[in-house]
Amino acid sequence: MTPGPNQDGTARRSGTAPDYHALFDAAPSPYLVLDPELRIVEVNRAYLAATHTERQAILGRPVFEVFPDNPGNPAADGVRNLAHSLRTVLATGRPDTMALQRYDIPDGTDGAFEERYWSPVNSPVLDGDGRLTHIVHRVEDVTEFVRLRRAGQRERRAAAAQQERAERMESELFARSREVQEANQRLRQANEALTTAGVALREQQEAKDRFIATLSHELRNPLAALRAAGELLALDAPDAAHPALAVLERQITHMARMTDDLLDATRALTGRLHLASERLDLCSVVTTAAEDMLSEYARTRRRLLVVVPSGPVPVEGDRVRLAQMTANLLSNGCKYTRPNGTVELELETVAGSGAAEAGHAVLTVRDDGIGFDPATADALFGAFVRAAPAADTTSGGLGLGLPIVRGIAELHGGTVRAHSDGPGSGAHFRIRLPLASPAPVPRSGAPAAAVSRPPLRVLVIEDNADLAATYRTLLERCGDHVTVCHTGREGLAAAHAAPFDLVLSDLALPDIHGHDLAGRLRAEFPADRTRLIAVSGFSRRADRDRSAGSGFDAHLAKPLSLTVLNRLLARWAGDASPWPQAPWPGDASDPPTR
Repeated sequence: MTPGPNQDGTARRSGTAPDYHALFDAAPSPYLVLDPELRIVEVNRAYLAATHTERQAILGRPVFEVFPDNPGNPAADGVRNLAHSLRTVLATGRPDTMALQRYDIPDGTDGAFEERYWSPVNSPVLDGDGRLTHIVHRVEDVTEFVRLRRAGQRERRAAAAQQERAERMESELFARSREVQEANQRLRQANEALTTAGVALREQQEAKDRFIATLSHELRNPLAALRAAGELLALDAPDAAHPALAVLERQITHMARMTDDLLDATRALTGRLHLASERLDLCSVVTTAAEDMLSEYARTRRRLLVVVPSGPVPVEGDRVRLAQMTANLLSNGCKYTRPNGTVELELETVAGSGAAEAGHAVLTVRDDGIGFDPATADALFGAFVRAAPAADTTSGGLGLGLPIVRGIAELHGGTVRAHSDGPGSGAHFRIRLPLASPAPVPRSGAPAAAVSRPPLRVLVIEDNADLAATYRTLLERCGDHVTVCHTGREGLAAAHAAPFDLVLSDLALPDIHGHDLAGRLRAEFPADRTRLIAVSGFSRRADRDRSAGSGFDAHLAKPLSLTVLNRLLARWAGDASPWPQAPWPGDASDPPTR
C-alpha cells in the first residue's frame, strides 16, 4: 500500500527518517557550524580530529578566539582571510569558496602551533524568509599534498621541464577529483530528495561519465608524449641511463595510475565496473601480482613476504581485476610502511561449515607501518580519503586505491575489512572471496616467452606532432619503415599511395574521426594485409567496443607502451594465418617516410 500525501500535498516518505545529526557527525569531511555572531554552535568528529580540539572546549566560543593566527608567523593571514570570507557570506547570503590557505592550529603544548594548509568553503543556511541563521564552514586538510609537492620539487630537479608538466597535471587531476567528489555528493542528495526524477539523474550520471572520460583523454595525451620520449631517451643510452630517466618513469607511471584509479573508482563505487569472469586459480593471480610489486618494494627499501597454499585456490572472477585488487593492497602497505619495514601477504582457504569464513578464500595483507585510529577503519574505503600522511613521502595518489579494492571484492561476492590497534601499531586488510567448486584449475599466470616480430611498413596518423615524431623514432629503432601523417585525409592519401602492414591511428583527429577513417580503410584493405590499431586516451569498454565495430583490430590506451605494442604485433605475426603476408603486387620498394 502506497503512503498517502502529507497535509501540504507532498508525498509522504515511508520508513524512519534519518538521524541528520548523526549523519553530520559521521561525515568524513570536517564541518563547523557558526551563528551570525561567528560563534561555534556545532562541529563534527572529523573537524575535531583535524584540529586536535575537544567539542565542549570550543562550543559557544567565537571562532577566532579558538583558532587565532600563529603569533610565531609574522606573515600569518588566516584570520584575516577567513574573516573576509565569512563577512562576505553574511552580507550576500551566498556561498564563498576560499583559495588554498595556510592556517596554523594550536597543538596544545606550550602555546606552539602546527603548520597546516586547508581548502575551505563557507555556505549560508537560510530560513524560510531568506534570513541567514547559520554558516557551514567546511574544510579539507591539504597539508600532506602541499608537503608532497615540496618534496617532489627537490627530487625532480634533474628533470625540471618534464616535472613541471607532471606537477601541473597532478594538481589539475587533484582539483578535478574534488569536483567529481562534490558532484557525487550532489547526485546522492538529489537521488534521496527527488525519487521521481530517475531520468534526470541518469542524464547527470551520463554527463559525469563523459566528463571523467574526457578528463582521462586530456590527461593521457601529454602522458603519452612523455612516456614515448622517456622510452626514446632510454634507447639512446641503454648502458648509462641518466638518473633523471628513472625519476621521469616513476612520475609518469604514478600519473597514469592516478588517471586509471579515477576511472576505476567511479565505476566501482557505482557498481558499473565490468568483470570478465572465468574460473581461475587465485593463488596464481596473487603470486603474479606480488612478483610485479617486488621492484617497487626493493626501490623503497621495504620487505615483502608472501605465504600461499601449495595447491590451487579456485574462484570465479576477473583475473585482471583481482590482480589489480591485490596490487592496490600491496601498494597501500608499501606506502604506509617505513623503510626497512615488512609487509606480509597471506592467502588461505577456510573449509568446513562451522566458521564464518568457511567456504571462502581469505587474502590478508599485514604491515608493521604507521597504523591508524580503529574508529576510522570503515572510512578508509571512502573516495579521496587517507588515514594519515604516508610513510613514503614520495608517494602521492588520490586516495582511490582502497575504494577500488572494496568495489572489486564486492563485485566478486566478497568483503573487505581493515583493522589497526592504533597509530604506530601497523595495519591489516582482510578480504574474503567465495571459493568455486573444487574442480581442477590450471595454475597459469607465468609470463609468456618473448616472440620476435618481423619489420613492418607502418602508417602513423597522429595530430600531436611531438608524439607522432617519437612514435616514428621508436618504431624505426625496431626496424620498421614508418610514414607519419597528422590528419585523417593525409592518412587516407598515404594509404592509397603505398601499401602498409600496420596503421596506428589516433581517434580525435582534426578533420576525420578515427572510427570513420577505420571504416574507409577496412573497406579497401583486408585484415590479412593491413592491421588497424586505435591509440586513444578514451579507453572505456564502450570506446573499445566502438573501435572494434568500426574496423579496428585492437584498441590501445594512451600513454602507449612500446612493450605492449610489440607483444601484440608478435602475437599477430605468430597466428595460424600469417601476417604480414608476402610483398603486395607491384610493391617494388619500401613506402616513403616523412
